[in-house]
Amino acid sequence: MTTAFDEIRPPSADVIADCVHCGFCLPTCPTYSLWGEEMDSPRGRIVLMKEGLEEGSDLSRTMVTHIDRCLGCMACVTACPSGVRYDELIEDARPQIERNFPRSWRERLVRRLIFETFPHPERMRALAPLVGAGRRLGLASAARTRSGGLLDRLPRVKTLLALSPEASPESPPEVTPARGPARGRVALLQGCVQRAFFGDVNAATARVLSAEGFEIHAPGEPRCCGALQMHAGDDEPARELARRTIAELESYDAVVVNAAGCGSAMKDYPHLLRDDPEWADRAGAFAGRVRDVTELLSEHGPAAPRGEVRLRVAYHDACHLAHAQSVRMQPRELLRAIPGVELLEPRDWEICCGSAGIWNLVNPEPAADLGRRKARNLLDTGAEAVAAGNPGCALQIAAHAEGLGQPLPVLHPVEILDASIRAGAG
Repeated sequence: MTTAFDEIRPPSADVIADCVHCGFCLPTCPTYSLWGEEMDSPRGRIVLMKEGLEEGSDLSRTMVTHIDRCLGCMACVTACPSGVRYDELIEDARPQIERNFPRSWRERLVRRLIFETFPHPERMRALAPLVGAGRRLGLASAARTRSGGLLDRLPRVKTLLALSPEASPESPPEVTPARGPARGRVALLQGCVQRAFFGDVNAATARVLSAEGFEIHAPGEPRCCGALQMHAGDDEPARELARRTIAELESYDAVVVNAAGCGSAMKDYPHLLRDDPEWADRAGAFAGRVRDVTELLSEHGPAAPRGEVRLRVAYHDACHLAHAQSVRMQPRELLRAIPGVELLEPRDWEICCGSAGIWNLVNPEPAADLGRRKARNLLDTGAEAVAAGNPGCALQIAAHAEGLGQPLPVLHPVEILDASIRAGAG
């Protein structure tokens, strides 16, 4: 039977059949909210996938366009009353496109450049001096705050400049001993983007976990968990990085993650490797030990005393934490327990900020629309800072808040908790 999809892990007809087309997903879908187009909604994309499984169907430009437009935010998974695993469907449909659809040379080049750079922390660190020079020349600020001119004709370049972060020279030690009664021996995934540009978050994570009684190991390998490729359909490299990650980290009591996209991908390894006889069972056992740092801390309760941190904080729900991992209350509870912190909730928490892995680099204009909307909603809370548990979200929100003329610091929840524990220690 000839269909639009090949035989390598196509979208499941059984999962597709779970969708009753009720429409509960529509208000939560960022692309449907932008364009109001049925095929840019989750249920519309499910119809396209169903058609792609039919005999005689082909992988048309229309199907590819609307599947490409999906951010993979998984807000529809949270909203769906039927429990449709749209996350599995979209993650199986995207590799079909990358294998079987003839993209233009420009599209191939953009994706190749992204995947040859971002999943390689050593390459990103090598670019840090160029990024720093660009910031000193004001290019990042110009990309965030100015409209018109040459940059508007180069939207992907403008987005890269606007999102360019300052490199963080800080990193955690390879081993950080537990302070106080021991609670476990855990691995901290350093990540790729996180390691290169948010090493201070990794260092704060290690300090907090140590203060809470965990022995933390932060090995240099794996260099990347495969999340960026996995969520964009670059299937085989993602599977290989998943195997390497499992092999390096499966011996620990828990694997702690402080980047929502990475945690989501690692918990999804059983689906990614479901047809690999050597790795399927190991992937299942491994995924069961993966914890977001706020998840692990909530499970065990506080041990170190908290000191006062006077701060009005708006909490941003990273999609791959709130929707893909169902981790919503834990970071809020940790922040509310800090003396002096006032936690604020923005409107439309469930709508993506537009970062979504590489989505804001391949779809810069609609990503900017979503970024501005998210930044406005966060600014409208009157917050002094934003707490966000994902590096892509942090870059997106900071860039668009500055673009609106109201720069707003974006902190990881663990950074605020680290400041509180330090204050509590005197």
